[in-house]
Amino acid sequence: MLTRLDLRGRRPDRLTLRGLLPRAAVDVAAAVAAVEPIIADVRHRGADAVREATARFDGVVLGDIRVGPADLAVALVELDPDVRAALEIAIERVRVVHLAQRRSDSTTQVVPGGTVTERWVPVDRVGLYVPGGLAMYPSTVVMNVVPAQIAGVAGIAVASPPQKETGRPDARVLAACALLGVDEVYSVGGAQAIAMLSFGAGVCEPVDLITGPGNIYVTAAKRLLRGLVGIDAEAGPTEIVIVADDSADPVHVAADLISQAEHDPSAASVLVTASERLAAAVDEELARLVPATKHAGRITTALTGPQSGTVLVDELDAGLAVVDAYAPEHLEIQTRDADNLARRVRNAGAIFVGAYSPVSLGDYCAGSNHVLPTGGCARHSGGLSVQTYLRGIHVVHYDEVALRDVAGHIVTLADVEDLPAHGEAITARFRA
Repeated sequence: MLTRLDLRGRRPDRLTLRGLLPRAAVDVAAAVAAVEPIIADVRHRGADAVREATARFDGVVLGDIRVGPADLAVALVELDPDVRAALEIAIERVRVVHLAQRRSDSTTQVVPGGTVTERWVPVDRVGLYVPGGLAMYPSTVVMNVVPAQIAGVAGIAVASPPQKETGRPDARVLAACALLGVDEVYSVGGAQAIAMLSFGAGVCEPVDLITGPGNIYVTAAKRLLRGLVGIDAEAGPTEIVIVADDSADPVHVAADLISQAEHDPSAASVLVTASERLAAAVDEELARLVPATKHAGRITTALTGPQSGTVLVDELDAGLAVVDAYAPEHLEIQTRDADNLARRVRNAGAIFVGAYSPVSLGDYCAGSNHVLPTGGCARHSGGLSVQTYLRGIHVVHYDEVALRDVAGHIVTLADVEDLPAHGEAITARFRA
């Protein structure tokens, strides 16, 4: 089922390798042109434009764009007890991991009388986007809200697309918000949600930062509005790379490839192995397992698309070169010496080590965050964390003696850069 790229006997450089590897094609630029009018309309007409876009794209006629407290309370009361228990476990574990990410202010004495303090200050207000297309994501509420709360963000607004049946976001998404004490929730999705959060519209006040994954139109809107607001990343289709040797169970490998393909027809599922026997066994298991899955159609499309495939390499060292060139959102390592191999990986959003650490664990209950960089962005960016919601502010405090000691050097550098007033700001303090 998976197409094969045979790199055995070849050692392409990293740039060439990036061009060879299977990857979902995402044309955000084309989507930008489609969402520009929506964003401009929301900027000028506010809530009316949000309602019209929601009617056009979601087929829902909104009254209030904000979900009322009664709807949140009902969603929590009516939540299936098993789902509630699972969400509570996810919240507990994500909170444990993210509590360890909190930063403390630190003061460095540069010289006697001269200090620089780094203060960590949360953003004032964030907008958290929760998708609601092919699947519903109450777990994404957890992954966004918990680190924002731990960071100390005072204002948290959640936006998620309304469902045609209710005119409100998915009830489990609402219940997750209620579990976490978030009472500002909006029945708005797509580019209009990003514009609403950025500019403010109706009862929704503008935010300082927007986080959370979404479709290509959400991504395009985030690209256009970056600068007016901060964003976490431009999310693309989900992706998994599994590095496996002949000790891996082909059933496990196939099941994990399927689990990511289930998200979207554009999802990428890639196997990297030096074992042709394992590759063949995984193909056999895919052929057996895929037809029995609930979403066989979209899974088949994803697995047979150009973004998915098997990459054959000479040995695991070459496999690691493939991984670092690809920089996957999710990386699984199912090999004999998985721990040591994992420590050598430089580019990945999250790494899942061994046969009993599948990506699905991280999606829900590992305690790690599942909002991760896609499209090769793991080469330069990490996943969502408490740090996403914090800003480092340097506080500089020098006394007269400390400034006088360095004054000549400041004047010299100011003259070199032809900024004499910079030097004058120093010398003015020491004239008799």
